[in-house]
Amino acid sequence: MRRREAGRVHALLGTVLVLAACGGGRDAGQAGAADTAAAVDSGPSAIIALTVDSLQQPEAARFDPELGVYFVANINGHPAQKDGNGYISRLTRDGKMDSLKFIAGGRGGATLNAPKGMAIQGDTLWVADIDAARAFDKRTGKPIATVDLKGKANFLNDAVVGPDGAIYFTDSGVGDDGKGGLGNKGPDQVFRVLGRKASVAVGFKDGTAPNGITWDSAGSQFIVVPFGVTSIFTWAPGDSAPAVMAEGPGMFDGIEPLGDGSFLVTSWTDSSLFVLRGDKITKLINGLPGPADIALDRERNRIAVPLLIADRLEFVDFKP
Repeated sequence: MRRREAGRVHALLGTVLVLAACGGGRDAGQAGAADTAAAVDSGPSAIIALTVDSLQQPEAARFDPELGVYFVANINGHPAQKDGNGYISRLTRDGKMDSLKFIAGGRGGATLNAPKGMAIQGDTLWVADIDAARAFDKRTGKPIATVDLKGKANFLNDAVVGPDGAIYFTDSGVGDDGKGGLGNKGPDQVFRVLGRKASVAVGFKDGTAPNGITWDSAGSQFIVVPFGVTSIFTWAPGDSAPAVMAEGPGMFDGIEPLGDGSFLVTSWTDSSLFVLRGDKITKLINGLPGPADIALDRERNRIAVPLLIADRLEFVDFKP
């Protein structure tokens, strides 16, 4: 990373840290460090098996078991500005770069500004891109559709396929503050996109900054990890509001189900990757600066962890 780019990224990170710190007072969805410490268990460790660098602000990864590839979303600029610089890399299952810019803004009719979380539905790769949900052919990279949420969403962050076939996107509620950083704009919410139409599925208290989202098939509910508070939430379609599931270190980003009722979660607070089971968390590994939206190859027990502020992706091997 060039010095100017590094300065910009760290300035943005500093702004996000301030936003997280200002997320609000202590309530049912927010607890202090003394409260969260009791919920953290020591546990097994994991190892970094492979590093992929030469990326540009990688914010999210998604593994496709059908094709045996990882997609990695690179912001490559301000995370809330429509600069057209974003791109998606494609890596082999072994972590080799197959195509650095498999999909790139301004090429082949594609628009990508600051791509973040992704979801795969059949042959379609859905991408969260500030205030637009974009769909691409996962095999060719060809653009398929754009669902415009301008004026409704500020910071689409992660995506998951729901049980109803709709794509659910978190909106962290922050945006460009006009000074090179990020500011809290609200509302903080989750969108449901179906049939190229979008609606608000559920809202969160402003300052929560819902980030990672996944579907818990065993519990028939979504699990949402926020960046702005220390609570982890559940929400089931039909519920009027999210409920607190667990407390943790906060500044959460990515979440992936392990398939056994537990989940992998990343936290910027202590640069860690941990396992969430019920209301308890067990740390797997730390030393991961700015760990963002993760991907999981369950067959190989390998986790792809994008490190946004380090311009690289770490492959972490672990034992269930």
